[in-house]
Amino acid sequence: MFLTFEGIEGCGKSTQAKRLVARLTELKIPVIHTIEPGGTGIGQDIRGILLDNSNECLAPLAELFLYAADRAQHMTEVIKPALLNGTWVVSDRFFDATVAYQGYGRNQDISLIKMLNSRACSDITPDKTFLIDCPVEIGLERAFRRNRELKQEGKARFEREKVAFHESVRKGYLTIAADEPDRFVIIDGSLNEEDQEALIFENIRPLIPQGRC
Repeated sequence: MFLTFEGIEGCGKSTQAKRLVARLTELKIPVIHTIEPGGTGIGQDIRGILLDNSNECLAPLAELFLYAADRAQHMTEVIKPALLNGTWVVSDRFFDATVAYQGYGRNQDISLIKMLNSRACSDITPDKTFLIDCPVEIGLERAFRRNRELKQEGKARFEREKVAFHESVRKGYLTIAADEPDRFVIIDGSLNEEDQEALIFENIRPLIPQGRC
């Protein structure tokens, strides 16, 4: 089973991904938790480039190719082997993020993005995607607070974008979700963490083998 979490900066997707992994682990379901960008050693190097505030001159097309490179390595090294082994994969972001951020946010060619995603992913698609949706102002406030607490202010290249960029990304996510209602589950990011977790698990429960929960 391949599950992904998506959403704008500070929406709470990372928290919910970790909560789901913990719950699946309690049920003794083999599962790994991974992220994009940065789910591999090579990916961590790419992540450093993508998130570094000093890389303001990074061209949108170069940014797109870096995400595609990270994803190709991630799929080859982590995701595909795990799925073939019968292990569940929970990923904090996947290819929908590139459509939302680089397509709707950066105005890159969405047909090109989808082609790169297809090649990088060997046409593997998540079984279920949870979009944690919240207003941009709330998400950014949370993201900046998190970065201060973790002393990661220097790795906030996307958080520093204009509000209009983040609004375009949020709109992009909602458009993608509307186009694939069978795969996407939209979760209200303004709910408390426990209520979000409960809603997510209700959507996961039918996918769990009988006798595990």
